[in-house]
Amino acid sequence: MSLTLKTVEIDGKTYAEVSDGKPLFTDDGKEIAFDAPGTVGTISRLNGEAQGHRQRAEKAEKDLKAFEGITDPAAAIKALETVSSLDQTKLIDAGKVDEIKAAAIAATEERFKPVVEERDSLRGALYEEKIGGSFARSKKIAEDFIIPSDIVQSRFGKHFAIEDGKVVATDSSGNRIYSLSKPGEPADFEEALGILVDSYPYKDTILRGKTGEGGGAGQGGSGKTTNKTMKQSEFAALPAKDRAAKMADGYSLVV
Repeated sequence: MSLTLKTVEIDGKTYAEVSDGKPLFTDDGKEIAFDAPGTVGTISRLNGEAQGHRQRAEKAEKDLKAFEGITDPAAAIKALETVSSLDQTKLIDAGKVDEIKAAAIAATEERFKPVVEERDSLRGALYEEKIGGSFARSKKIAEDFIIPSDIVQSRFGKHFAIEDGKVVATDSSGNRIYSLSKPGEPADFEEALGILVDSYPYKDTILRGKTGEGGGAGQGGSGKTTNKTMKQSEFAALPAKDRAAKMADGYSLVV
């Protein structure tokens, strides 16, 4: 990203162009209003949060030293309770102790299996509502894409996750995607999707007004041509996984 201050000349003098009291910058043809007070406030807040996170992490790391080697705390506690309640005079040998510990761990896992399954089910439902719903309700997809929202989700959904109940996005390197207009703040769904699509090599085959006619349609601005085309009606009739594969293979859609 390369920001350039947008200026105007008045009476032979150069001034920064502003919008709603904010100086305007340009980045690859896009205008961005820079909110300096908001940015300073955000940076200050993030610094404070980072310090708090670091202090808590250091304390947690120190406290966890006492529990090194324990991979399942709940099972360990249950096993210790079971063993401590036994009459030691009835233990034949060390092998019996191991047998009892194994039984206690198995019983704990069986007891909490429905809870774990329900948790995983709820996580899946939350993901589908938050992430799937964002794709289904996206104004950008409805207005800019020539493919349905489920295909867009099959290609870009892996970049989105839920943190603290909010949808956040990461790029192909796993880095958080931040807003261009609100520095320091995570990009919302629509802005993050736009940034991801801009870096997609085959974006010209999935955006409206970008699809070529016939066999010479371009592939993502690469300068190459392809004979891989398919009618939109035929594409829509394919299963979701096959449509995603066609898009990844560089197919262009024609009327």
